[in-house]
Amino acid sequence: MPSITLSALSWSKPDGEHVFSDLDLAFGPERTGLVGRNGIGKTSVLNIIAGTLRPSSGTVAIQGRVALARQILRAGADDETIADVFGATQAVAVLRRAETGEASVEELETADWTVEERIVSALARLGLEARADTLLNQLSGGQRTRAVLAAAIFSEPDFLLLDEPTNNLDRDGRRAVIGLLSGWLSGAIVVSHDRELLEEMDAIIELTSLGTKRYGGGWSAYQAARAVELEAAQQSLTHARKTADEVDRKARALAERLDKRDASGTRKAAKGDMPRILVGRRKSNAEESRGKSVELAERRRAGALDAVTAAKARIEVLQPFSIRLPQTELPAGRKVLAFDGVTAGYDPARPIIRNLSFSLVGPRRLSVTGPNGSGKTSLLKVVTGELPPFKGTVSVNVPFTLLDQSVSILERAARRSSKISSGSIPVPATTPAGRPWPAFAFARMRPCKGWRR
Repeated sequence: MPSITLSALSWSKPDGEHVFSDLDLAFGPERTGLVGRNGIGKTSVLNIIAGTLRPSSGTVAIQGRVALARQILRAGADDETIADVFGATQAVAVLRRAETGEASVEELETADWTVEERIVSALARLGLEARADTLLNQLSGGQRTRAVLAAAIFSEPDFLLLDEPTNNLDRDGRRAVIGLLSGWLSGAIVVSHDRELLEEMDAIIELTSLGTKRYGGGWSAYQAARAVELEAAQQSLTHARKTADEVDRKARALAERLDKRDASGTRKAAKGDMPRILVGRRKSNAEESRGKSVELAERRRAGALDAVTAAKARIEVLQPFSIRLPQTELPAGRKVLAFDGVTAGYDPARPIIRNLSFSLVGPRRLSVTGPNGSGKTSLLKVVTGELPPFKGTVSVNVPFTLLDQSVSILERAARRSSKISSGSIPVPATTPAGRPWPAFAFARMRPCKGWRR
């Protein structure tokens, strides 16, 4: 039976930064979601399983064949095709030479006559209609992602390794991936933040700074279990704090009793009622007794504080992340953005945006939707000035910031922050460039459940 076993697995970055250690994980022929906060090592685990990354220590035992699907955001070389992504460049080239009568006898004998048909079929499973010789630079980022996923299932692996497979996909693309996994009968390990996709999992494994934990079922079952754990952890913290306060109170009371006893002994010795040798013996015994009592009290206090620290760490792991952004100071009715007869794209002969006119008055939130390749990202590039229009005018009347698909501006803000507590990223008063936060922001991302507007 196909299986993947990770034993005492550890990995550190080339610069020595520790990522995870002593991971023990086992995967069978089921769909498993691998979740955890950014930077915790989820993608590294996938790469180690795929053999593209060497662990610092530990072992990986694999029974069966694995296929790793990575995201491809760039178009690649000018002549790179879908066949290259499938690893079928030579096989398709032989068919082309066969069509023109240029193939050798040896090539004709070994030709894979169904390879193109199988490639097209795999692409269709992800909702992409294209030929094997289609150039990658003719596809949008989401379409290239679909091609990569199709290439991963092309070899019918025992384990499908997916790293954020629904990123950069439109609604139809996401539905295609979810549909693919819902009917996937072999093993799959899926790193994702997509709750709808994770709902299709047979199990969820959470990777945290405290290690790993496995939960049966999909996202809803995982969330319900974590809610129970969070409540229990909060109760443990309350109990640990109460215990720590009680230990501290008893330690102070003990110190006061010892001080009183020492003071009484000192007064008796001063009166001269006892022989010096007895006074010295009593003083030695008192000091020894005091030392043992203080040592015991300190051990209890340290244990109580360790319990508080452990409870806090568990809550920080279980507490959901939230992002607090300052309110905009944009006055009502202010014209934010205006397009007047804008035509834009990358090739004047084939513009993506044609004669577009609209205006945006703030403060408002505007969602731009559409299938992959329809021009959503190009529209934002026109707004920011990265993609000048072929004709027409664009007016941006307020300061702005672009949040790209990886939301890197927030990652930099989090790294700059000296403290992250209660599962929140405190956003600084200024942007990473040192300027005040803008009155308007363009976000290139997919809305998710639970987003409060």
